[in-house]
Amino acid sequence: MAKVIVDAGPLVAYFDRSTREHRWVRDQFEQLDDPLLCCQPVITEVLFLLKRDGLNPDWVLAMIERGDLLCNFDLPGEVPSLRRLLHQYRNLPASLADVCLVRMSEIHPDGVVLTLDRDFLTYRRNKRQTIPLLAPFL
Repeated sequence: MAKVIVDAGPLVAYFDRSTREHRWVRDQFEQLDDPLLCCQPVITEVLFLLKRDGLNPDWVLAMIERGDLLCNFDLPGEVPSLRRLLHQYRNLPASLADVCLVRMSEIHPDGVVLTLDRDFLTYRRNKRQTIPLLAPFL
């Protein structure tokens, strides 16, 4: 299977059994052999959302510690590319986490973005290429 780049939504849904997408995300995670790829802005978002909802944010940190979730995106080294993407999507609600994931999909052309966010249908990598997605709305 291709490398899986994970967005915040699926991570929250995986740990929050009350979400509508929990079962779908759990089923996707069970099919994966390789670690998920991620970035620090997504982790920040997930930790905030889990804590806000009264769930244990340590679960995500434990995934990183075990090597199930790799956060080796070089944010400082990618600033020029992130600026370009933020400018490209200035009229959309693109967050730093979103543009990091778009950039990660450029860096890992064999990767797919696991997301619950329909904005990824609009985002493009390398300016014009659709981003391969793993999403319940497809």
